[in-house]
Amino acid sequence: MGRPMEMTDLRIALVSGNYNYVRDGANQALNRLVGYLLRQGAAVRVYSPTVDEPAFPPTGDLVSVPSFAIPGRPEYRFPIALSPRVRRDLAAFAPNVVHVASPDTVSHRAVSWARARQVPVLASVHTRFETYFRYYNMAWFEPVMEAILRRFYRRCDALVAPSESMAQVLRDQRMNYDVGIWSRGVDREIFNPGRRDPEWRRGLGIADDDVVIGFLGRLVMEKGLDVFSDTIDELNRRGVPHKVLVVGEGPARDWFEARLPGAVFAGFQGGADLGRAVASMDVLFNPSITETFGNVTLEAMACARPVVAAAATGSESLVDDGASGRLIRPGAIHQFAEALRAYVEHGDLRTRHGAAGEARAMEFSWDRINQAVADTYLRLIRQRAGARRQG
Repeated sequence: MGRPMEMTDLRIALVSGNYNYVRDGANQALNRLVGYLLRQGAAVRVYSPTVDEPAFPPTGDLVSVPSFAIPGRPEYRFPIALSPRVRRDLAAFAPNVVHVASPDTVSHRAVSWARARQVPVLASVHTRFETYFRYYNMAWFEPVMEAILRRFYRRCDALVAPSESMAQVLRDQRMNYDVGIWSRGVDREIFNPGRRDPEWRRGLGIADDDVVIGFLGRLVMEKGLDVFSDTIDELNRRGVPHKVLVVGEGPARDWFEARLPGAVFAGFQGGADLGRAVASMDVLFNPSITETFGNVTLEAMACARPVVAAAATGSESLVDDGASGRLIRPGAIHQFAEALRAYVEHGDLRTRHGAAGEARAMEFSWDRINQAVADTYLRLIRQRAGARRQG
């Protein structure tokens, strides 16, 4: 028997559809994971589409894979091939585990490459891709997409999902029988109640006694912008005084601005500026059902802000309904409005539920969370070696 495998023995090939060219919660988590793995002495090589001016510098070594801009959403790129150049690079790197982070063509090829060489594969699930079609009048395609995803994920040795609620969805959909949790952490330096800035609020035309309902995220229709807007209309009809603060950018910004004429649009905020923006809200409203975790929900909770969210994967694992926020049936406009009205009109309720959310957010430490992924790599390598010995 040889010595037990350690972190420094790991050689991880990470294949991602978007590692750093457009910033999102998924690739922020991937970059944090790579940074942690490198600090522990593991070797990591990342394979992803690249652009001339990415949203942020990549953590670790990044190898560009061939891709093209997606029609209608040109900011995103579709990886098209594991080219001979990339295959040579993979072979030279000689990974002992492959991690795929998106169910695209290149990840399919990477899984085949790994299986042919008896290298275990871990897939991380970041987005409920099958739900996107609801926002483009293509709900009929959802079961087809689910079948495509099932074929992909069953060829992997194990999956990790960001929340227990999402892991249960994957089990129910029979995507794989080895599903673990790779949760998300929150940076308490950036996200805490002390970041609240009345001066910044005043600069946006928000008075000190205005109760601010916040939206945080990329401005695309699948984030539930229609439900958000309809709910704000309902609050206005009921005469509930409030301000709306929208933090984020995206292709649907013009549509959203036209739907919310009285809202304040702060644009993209990052780092400490984002912490200030979230802490300067009074309640976060997150109607989206496409997230597998809900980073924005956790960030608001860390800033001691109550959250009104759709009762969907992600938020369900974070928000304690009636204690740190409200979980409402997706699309239920009147119930969303009623939950928000309670927070607008009762400052003591906001304070109490915000404090409960902050306490919950303290449980999420990035290093502990990322070590769980490293432990999964080591387990899969051990299992593969054991299967080889028995075979």
